[in-house]
Amino acid sequence: MSQQNMSLVLYFVVFFGIMYFLMIRPQQKQAKQRQALLNGMRVKDRVLTAGGVYGKITKVKDNSVMLQIADKVEIEVAKSGITSVENRDITAEDAKKNGKKNDKNDKNSKSDKNNQNDNGINLEKEDSQSNSKQENT
Repeated sequence: MSQQNMSLVLYFVVFFGIMYFLMIRPQQKQAKQRQALLNGMRVKDRVLTAGGVYGKITKVKDNSVMLQIADKVEIEVAKSGITSVENRDITAEDAKKNGKKNDKNDKNSKSDKNNQNDNGINLEKEDSQSNSKQENT
C-alpha cells in the first residue's frame, strides 16, 4: 500500500473511534439504564408515563403495568410508556443504606447549626463584622 492509502485508513480508524466514544457508547449505556429501570419496577412505585400521567403501580405484568391514577381508577400502560420512577416506598434495606448517609449529613448540619442563631443568621459573619466595626472606631 502506498503512503496515501495508509493515512486514509488511519483517518477512518480515528474517526470511527471518536464516533464510538462520543455517540455509540453513551447510547448503549443509556439503553442499559432504561432497561434496568423497566425491569426494576415494583408494586407501589410512583411513575410518570410518556403522556404525562402520574400513577402508582398496582400490578406488574410481562409487557405492561397497571397504574392507579385516582381512587378506584386503574389503567394499563405498556412498560415502554413509563419514562421515570418518581419515588419509591423505602424498604428496610434502603433505610439502612440511607441511614448511614444521613448520619454523615447530620454531623455536618449540627456544626452548621452551631454557627447560626435562632433567626438563621450566620454568627461567624456577625462576629467578623462587629470586630471590623470596633477596629474602625
